[in-house]
Amino acid sequence: MKSANPYLFIDGCEEAIAFYQDALGGEVQNVQLADGIESFKGHEGKYLHAELHLGDSVIHFSDVFGKVTKGDHVSVTLECESEEEIRRAYEALKSGGQASLELQKTFWGALHANVTDKYGVKWLLNYQMPKS
Repeated sequence: MKSANPYLFIDGCEEAIAFYQDALGGEVQNVQLADGIESFKGHEGKYLHAELHLGDSVIHFSDVFGKVTKGDHVSVTLECESEEEIRRAYEALKSGGQASLELQKTFWGALHANVTDKYGVKWLLNYQMPKS
């Protein structure tokens, strides 16, 4: 496994990232807005993804798209090192749990899935595929 990082889903993500950067330091990177993406029409200006890099650690952020219950706004991102590894993790975590997003190729060039395991822990599985 390459890394495991928290993923925070916060309404008002841009303001929250500024707060955490001010409080913790670090550098904001890889900001991707919902602008221009058809499936996010009506959410222009919201953050699909952003990262706060703190030394060797990364906290991932996204705006909320839909309803969130307190306690449901934190997930763990697993950055996998191979297609085999992500498929193995996906099947293991989905066993007794549920996938809210099936393992699939994404517009950012990765294999990705969202899974809630049998204990209620939310996992975002990601494998950045090599560019061909």
